[in-house]
Amino acid sequence: MSGNSSSAQVRAQLSSTQPYALEAAGVQKTLPLGHDRITILKDISLHIARGEFVAIVGPSGSGKSTLLGIIAGLDTPTGGMILIDGIDITRMGENQLAAVRNQKIGMVFQSFNLIPTLTALENVEAPLNVGRHRGNPTARARQTLALVGLEHRLGNLPSQLSGGEQQRVAIARALVTDPAIVIMDEPTGNLDRANGANVLALIGELRDRLGATFVIATHDPAVAQAADRTIQIVDGRIAEQR
Repeated sequence: MSGNSSSAQVRAQLSSTQPYALEAAGVQKTLPLGHDRITILKDISLHIARGEFVAIVGPSGSGKSTLLGIIAGLDTPTGGMILIDGIDITRMGENQLAAVRNQKIGMVFQSFNLIPTLTALENVEAPLNVGRHRGNPTARARQTLALVGLEHRLGNLPSQLSGGEQQRVAIARALVTDPAIVIMDEPTGNLDRANGANVLALIGELRDRLGATFVIATHDPAVAQAADRTIQIVDGRIAEQR
């Protein structure tokens, strides 16, 4: 989309009065393929209220990972608009995006992405050492690790933790900045069934206790079943929302 009229049409789809953690309107993504272009996302429009737990599902290659990257501010859409907590991130520069990601967006990855040379406490404290955050970083990190049941693992390195414990540290790190939205990419993908179920239960508990907003891309039917809503992406389009 381009031009003032297109921008106005997109903005008309975005509500400024509803308590949305995430709003998307007309999101498109195309990539070059030789002399042509391939369309990855086609006119994606959705909204996610604060405190919701939403699962994004779809087959491999459907575009859900691309959508997740755009929502997280890690990729730029070709067209359309993304608002996080009412802030338009669509055409921000990298410095502005970095600040929004630090303040408004928590990320949890399938492979945990913890810093191997830092303890659990230091990993969770790390985002608080960038930008402005209220309170003492160490105290906040300790409190958040206690929320995920790891107050006894503060001094352990990631290599000294189980897969389930590492994912709990990653969840604590995502939550410690009190973000508007927590984005998870296959958070149970590297866990066995028992640890996956424990992490899923923890997500539900944290949502209920903190009012946190979770958006999870997943192939796991247990995650989709536990969510408040599922958004199914097929061939770059929203096929179903329920």
